[in-house]
Amino acid sequence: MKTAVVTFPGSNCDRDMQVALRDVTGRDPHKVWHGDADLPDGLDFIALPGGFSYGDYLRSGAMAANSPIMRSVIAAAERGVPVLGVCNGFQVLTEARLLPGALMRNAGQNFICRTVSLKVENTQSLFTGGYASDEEIHVPVAHHDGNFFADEDTLDRLEGDGRVAFRYTEKVNGSRRDIAGILNPAGNVLGMMPHPERAIESDHGGSDGRRLFESALGVLAPA
Repeated sequence: MKTAVVTFPGSNCDRDMQVALRDVTGRDPHKVWHGDADLPDGLDFIALPGGFSYGDYLRSGAMAANSPIMRSVIAAAERGVPVLGVCNGFQVLTEARLLPGALMRNAGQNFICRTVSLKVENTQSLFTGGYASDEEIHVPVAHHDGNFFADEDTLDRLEGDGRVAFRYTEKVNGSRRDIAGILNPAGNVLGMMPHPERAIESDHGGSDGRRLFESALGVLAPA
């Protein structure tokens, strides 16, 4: 199992993601710098971590989406390689047009840092197969620009195609239809604002995020 974590200038959750992937797979992920032109060969999983890439100048994730490595990330996603974008990584995925919509300033203009409740909306994707339908899980958030926005047609399409992966069960940041995470049409790209890599160990407050990694990496692991 070969995994990779991409680090941008301003990323601050890359180590958390690396620890989560190592804990689940038993192998250290490849550490990829944003300025690299190519990803390692034969990757099974790519993660874009949280943080404040390029200081969130212009728009959150906008500059990172144009980093040299993103050409390779986009090509890998189009080949079917699973790509997970968390928090700032979700913002990068929307700016790179791998996912629709945009992440705007939180309603209330406040930075939100706490554990929230999520409803699992889709259990058919490789990321969510370890959860039960409509299961309620608890995962931390830490963001200032996590307010998911898309027009009504896009929202209806996401809902109709079963591409809403997670939904907040409470009002958190103003996200349209309380959407917390979405999938691409092929189901191999997931963007979400909550941090599953921070919910890996019960001793750290909860382990509901662990099943996301176990599901994705278990599906990919050879029999």
